[in-house]
Amino acid sequence: MQLELTEQQKMIRNMVREFAEKEIAPIAAELDKKEEYPTKTLEKMAALGLLGIIIPTEYGGAGLDTVAYATVIEEISRKCASTGVITSVHNSLAAWPIIKYGTDAQKKKYLPLLAKGERIGAFAGTEPNAGSDLAAMKTTAELKGNHYIMNGSKTFITSGPKAGIVIVFAVTNKAAGTKGLSAFIVENTFKGYKVGSIFEKLGIRASQTSELIFENMEVPKDNLLGKEGDGFKIALSTLDGGRIGIACQAVGIAQAALDESISYAKQREQFGQPIAKFQAIQWMIANMATRIEAARLLVYNAAYAKDKGERISKHAAMAKLFASETAMDAVIDALQIHGGYGYTKEYTVERLFRDAKITEIYEGTSEVQRMVIASSLLG
Repeated sequence: MQLELTEQQKMIRNMVREFAEKEIAPIAAELDKKEEYPTKTLEKMAALGLLGIIIPTEYGGAGLDTVAYATVIEEISRKCASTGVITSVHNSLAAWPIIKYGTDAQKKKYLPLLAKGERIGAFAGTEPNAGSDLAAMKTTAELKGNHYIMNGSKTFITSGPKAGIVIVFAVTNKAAGTKGLSAFIVENTFKGYKVGSIFEKLGIRASQTSELIFENMEVPKDNLLGKEGDGFKIALSTLDGGRIGIACQAVGIAQAALDESISYAKQREQFGQPIAKFQAIQWMIANMATRIEAARLLVYNAAYAKDKGERISKHAAMAKLFASETAMDAVIDALQIHGGYGYTKEYTVERLFRDAKITEIYEGTSEVQRMVIASSLLG
């Protein structure tokens, strides 16, 4: 296991940390308040290669490994969880399946657009009655001539209103169960493509989340990703990598909660001394720091395994499960340390508290992660 970052990985982490401090942190609260998508920030990130972190250099990307990717998502999420998840989905759920399963023509057409940030990427699997249960999917795609005709709807799509390239899953053979699912590369300009309701959310409010509706949408035959029937396999392998990204987001949120708690505990005085002198506060901060470091190492372990080409289902599930629950524990303790002030929007921990919860839900709930872990151990 790789326990120490390489010099290149440290350099990338430090560069992104500086960028996040300068460009992301000052506007994060305002974007959250207005539910405003961070378009200008993403343009700056694209110029730095952060929207093509894992995309090979031959397609205009940075060609970095998964460990470096993990440090990038953590540092961005540390200042803005919304920007963190947008970046994670764009790279791991939109670009990666094209890298892994796309034809040469698909890679040449779509990866440069994603790497340059000319198109934002999204992943559309979830439906109103098919979240964790992909077999319940109702969206269909029927081949007619040179096009698939797609009908159905997706929900809870990160960057849905802004996405230009979406990995969409649909049923191509109703009788085959999960083996009848297929994956497609869909452009938002396709005839029959429509953005549905945009959700008002508790947290990650600057990351716009919406429905996508397909009404006799015409998808070119050449936009089938992999083969017919490969959709279930593509979805599961893609989500394994995506869970590393969400685990990174959770670690970033937790680290921000710790940062805020340390700063506040040093300056807030009660009974004639900083509250950092009180053992109760010290123990909360010690527990936070210990769990965050453990979560970070689980993330690095999963990322390192992915870079070695190992099967990562268990590693990714463990990382996401532990990191997301660590994030929730950290923000609860951080709010407690801040007392009444932490419950106001004047302090960052209020936003962190709202942002943290979703990490236990999307890209597989904590219950699903436990199922994945147990299955890998028990068979």
